[in-house]
Amino acid sequence: MLERELFALLEQTGDAAYTVTASGEICSWNTAAEQLFGHAADAVLHKKVNSVLGARDALGTDALAGGRSAATRHLEAARRGLASFDLEVDTRTRGRLWVNISTILFEDRRTGRQLFIRLARDITRRKREELLFASVLDLSRKVVALTADAADHAPVEPLSEQERRILSRFAAGETSTVIARDLAISPQTLRNHLHRINRKLRTHSRLEAVTHAQRRGLLD
Repeated sequence: MLERELFALLEQTGDAAYTVTASGEICSWNTAAEQLFGHAADAVLHKKVNSVLGARDALGTDALAGGRSAATRHLEAARRGLASFDLEVDTRTRGRLWVNISTILFEDRRTGRQLFIRLARDITRRKREELLFASVLDLSRKVVALTADAADHAPVEPLSEQERRILSRFAAGETSTVIARDLAISPQTLRNHLHRINRKLRTHSRLEAVTHAQRRGLLD
C-alpha cells in the first residue's frame, strides 16, 4: 500500500485519524480529526503534532514531543504493538479533551518511509468520572485515617481471594470495565461479586465497601 492509498483509507474511518513522521510532522488528517480537534487539515499539515495538540499524559508529561529519543520510543512501541494510551490534548473549539490513542506503524513499500498512524477517540466523560472517583476515594481514605480505631470490626464472613482482589483494584481507582476485562469476567459477574462483598461487609455501595475493607485491614 502506498501513502496516498493509506490516506484515502483513513478518510473512511469513523475514528479521528492522522499520520505523523518519526519527528512528529503531520502528514495526513482526516475529516473525523477535523471534527474532534477543531483544526482543518490544511491548517495542520506539515506542522509538528505537539505544537497542534499540546498533548499531556496523566502525569503531565509531554507525550507526543519530537526528537530522536521520542522517535525511537514511538518506533519501538509501535513494533511491539503497544496498547492504547490516554492523553489530554488541546482543541481549537472545545478546550482541553481527554482522548484514547492507538498507534500503528506503516511503511510505504515504494519509498521505505515509515509513518505512525494514530487513531483517537474522545474519552473525556469517562476520564472525568475516573478522576472524580479517585478524588472521592482519596477523601474517604482521609476520613478513615481519622477513625482508624475501628479496624477490629470483622466482617460477618471472610472475603474470598477474588473478592479481595476486586476490592483492591477498586481501591486503586480502577474502573469496573478495566477490572472485568483484566480478570476475564463479565460485567454481570463483577456485579455479583460486589453484591456478595457488600453483604459480607454489611455495606451498601462500592465506595463504602472499599472504605470498610481498608479500615479492617482486609486489603493488601
